[in-house]
Amino acid sequence: MEGSKQLSQLPWADKKLGQHFLRDQNIIMSIATDKTQECDSILEIGPGPGILTEFLAKHKKPFHVIEKDPRMVEYLKEYLSGDQILITDALEVDLESYLTNLGWNDKVWLVSNLPYNVSVPLLTKFIQVPAITHMTLMFQKEVGEKVYNWAARENAMGSLMALTQTYFMTSLKCPVPPGAFVPPPKVDSVVISLERNSFPAISLDEFKHFEKFLRLTFANRRKQIGSVWKSHFDKEKFEPALEKLGMDRTVRAEKFTLEQVQSLYREIYSAN
Repeated sequence: MEGSKQLSQLPWADKKLGQHFLRDQNIIMSIATDKTQECDSILEIGPGPGILTEFLAKHKKPFHVIEKDPRMVEYLKEYLSGDQILITDALEVDLESYLTNLGWNDKVWLVSNLPYNVSVPLLTKFIQVPAITHMTLMFQKEVGEKVYNWAARENAMGSLMALTQTYFMTSLKCPVPPGAFVPPPKVDSVVISLERNSFPAISLDEFKHFEKFLRLTFANRRKQIGSVWKSHFDKEKFEPALEKLGMDRTVRAEKFTLEQVQSLYREIYSAN
């Protein structure tokens, strides 16, 4: 089942921008209706020719889009006015200021079919904006598994998962096969639904500090944590932290639970 636009109506996909246009109507509607009841306004990143935009606009809520490709303006104007469209690279936008200027201070739902090559820096950017309380994001499956461990695999913890799940509750919305796109990518994709934690274990004010700790901790996540941390922390600081949590320095970071990661961060930095 295809979306309302015919294939002949779509622009050519720019490989340099990682463009793949979603055409599966069931997946389109699953995304476009995910957080309609929870949000006051909607921001779409990378709308392309408006395949999701067409349906998001029907919610009759304040709605803006940010698109890097200027070719898409003519397609987006079918559903939006010019002042609802910002043509620029989302990575270069101060999203917090942008939303503040729109008067959007809370309950913003961010929707994006993320370009695979910049999905991680974009996600990291989105997490830091308090007004963004809900997200529905498309990821390459391999990256999606680093955000949310839906298969409940052991040894799955990593820096991206710990960072995301500290600030957002995550769930798998749906798998997306290559054939759902035009042109089809060479990999499977997934849609993940996210809702901000009202009281995260680590304050958003500590985001940069916590992110640095996670990068250090999981840089070699299969190595014994004592060997990893000895280059960054005094053992007089991290060994008592491990002992307090009933853990040994031979444990590997990939085995940590989210709660253990957060507690170790707290214990180690409280000793500084």
